[in-house]
Amino acid sequence: MNKIQEFNELHFSEDLLFLGNAWDLFSALTLEKAGFKAIGTTSWGIANSLGYKDGELIDFDRHLGIIKTIAENVKIPVSADIEAGYSEDTETIIDNVLRTADVGVAGINIEDSLKKSNGLREISHHCNLLEKIRTALDQNGYKDFYINARTDTYFQRQNPLMETIERAKAYVESGASGIFVPGLKGDGEIKEITTNISAPLNILSLPGLTSCNKLKELGVGRFSFGNALSDNIFAYLDKKVGQLLRYKDTSLLYENEH
Repeated sequence: MNKIQEFNELHFSEDLLFLGNAWDLFSALTLEKAGFKAIGTTSWGIANSLGYKDGELIDFDRHLGIIKTIAENVKIPVSADIEAGYSEDTETIIDNVLRTADVGVAGINIEDSLKKSNGLREISHHCNLLEKIRTALDQNGYKDFYINARTDTYFQRQNPLMETIERAKAYVESGASGIFVPGLKGDGEIKEITTNISAPLNILSLPGLTSCNKLKELGVGRFSFGNALSDNIFAYLDKKVGQLLRYKDTSLLYENEH
């Protein structure tokens, strides 16, 4: 079984797929060592680790290089977060997806948010993009490559439920393997979406939305924590560095030694 097949099967096992989010090789290896069955890269975490904000501000080649390093050095499947595809040109996005597949990942996250302007891609436009991505993947030897279609309705709409279901259904019909709805939180709305789409639903961890077991009961197929872990690590580093300079004493670096 190759990594793509393995990653697909993880979405349909008895257990919810708890995805560990990495931003560099060290974090990826740590997640693998801990026992996570798959890794998703976090574009936010990668951007922050390089001194940038999220939002396709890094050169794509540089971003892809980090994804490649992770994919080549862990044994578990990796899904790459490529935001909205790093372009507004369809052919360029397709090329970026194929280049991402070429570095050895088993899937991607691709979102419907616009980067150079506010709002979401029109449903028909995004469906056309997903269809072309799926066709290109199939034609280049990447059958069943996992396309996790992210919709940002819960970040950009006042009453997003019905549009989320509409987009989710259309995206699955256009070749998406799964649907990712960050910002979705209420149990009732989660249940409504899982019962109305024929593909695994990926939920993003939020304060108050943290239990894999509870989400499994609601029909969720995949759960990820996005940039929450990297944010914690970076905040811890910032705090420690500040303490070092404030106290001019390195004893705090040895507090946990016995």
